[in-house]
Amino acid sequence: MANKERLKQHLETMSQYTATPNEGMTRYSYSPEDVKTRKYMKEKMAEYGLTVREDGLGNIFGKLEGKKEFAPSVLIGSHFDSVPHGGNYDGPAGVIAGLEVAALFQEHNIKPTYPLEVIAMIEEEGSRFGGGLMGSRGINGLIGEEDFHTIRDKDGISVIEAMQEAGLDPTLPKHRDPKTMKAFLELHIEQGPILEEENISIGVVDTIVGLTQFEVTIEGKAGHAGTTPMDRRSDALITAATIVSQLPKLAKAEGNGTVITTGQFAVYPNGSNVIPDKVIFSIDLRSGEEASIQRVMEKVKALIESYQKDGIKTSIEQQLYIQPKELSKEVRSSLKESTGKLGISSIPMLSGAGHDAMVFSDYTEAGMIFIPSKDGLSHCPEEWSDLEHLAQGVDVLFETAKRLTEAE
Repeated sequence: MANKERLKQHLETMSQYTATPNEGMTRYSYSPEDVKTRKYMKEKMAEYGLTVREDGLGNIFGKLEGKKEFAPSVLIGSHFDSVPHGGNYDGPAGVIAGLEVAALFQEHNIKPTYPLEVIAMIEEEGSRFGGGLMGSRGINGLIGEEDFHTIRDKDGISVIEAMQEAGLDPTLPKHRDPKTMKAFLELHIEQGPILEEENISIGVVDTIVGLTQFEVTIEGKAGHAGTTPMDRRSDALITAATIVSQLPKLAKAEGNGTVITTGQFAVYPNGSNVIPDKVIFSIDLRSGEEASIQRVMEKVKALIESYQKDGIKTSIEQQLYIQPKELSKEVRSSLKESTGKLGISSIPMLSGAGHDAMVFSDYTEAGMIFIPSKDGLSHCPEEWSDLEHLAQGVDVLFETAKRLTEAE
């Protein structure tokens, strides 16, 4: 059974590594907080008997060798970056679960047939470099070397520069051969209210919604706020605000659980007495139906293009596109078998959020479980999950990992 004190220690220690103490978790990839967190995780991996390495993106792997030579690994883990002023559980709970599974393998003196690997990934949220899921996309070959050299944060710092500043080596291999992965398991907080409201301990995820993210640029003409007549203005902010206000209607009209969000909004030159000449904002579009995403995408593009007039120029750039993903039936069955064996309540679930598991699902047998989130809150300082539920999730992963590392 999972050691709750050990889980609590991991949570409390990793929660200290934030750039915004007392104002939620802010841990960007390759930041000083990232460096402190990775040092702690690597120390714990080594303590639990794992061989530790980092790849050319800074993803961390701790490997317990199996009895079968050159065999593919069962990976368990999640990400350890955060959104600005987020919570302590989104991502780290899954990494901590992986660490605890490794600790249990060590305590029970289990020598698996297939290797077990604990994985801690960078930049799932996309808070620093945009797009999201960068760690898992890099591992699975979805970021080309040329792209890797051009990715920059809002301050113009490249991934390579940020990694070097953090003492990491960007020249190391990034892409991992799918043949080295037998399965991928991820524990995550639900980030919604269903499990808590239904008093269910575990959600076994069957499908993860598809998602696409855009960066929209609206360009107008700057002018003096007091001397430019209203009928002579090309106000980028007014145009952007008008567009954004219409986006929710597109999602509601489509239905099928389609949601659309603008979470980032930058105004230039951002002076109180200057008419804005440029606005850049994000669009995040999600749905469980591929057709719904495609239809709304076209409507969004048409809407934005329709405002290209009267001195206003519009452009839209797609930063990320991932189709809805059904996770492995075999792994889902194994996770369900584990909950039954342990007497832990569970239900099948759709994930409305994107996760690293959806990237891995195209390259290996991927499975995912949710634990309840208090009041369904996430991406905020109030984000919280009960230690008992985390321990139950670990127990489910431990049983499943034992089975997967032995099964042919």
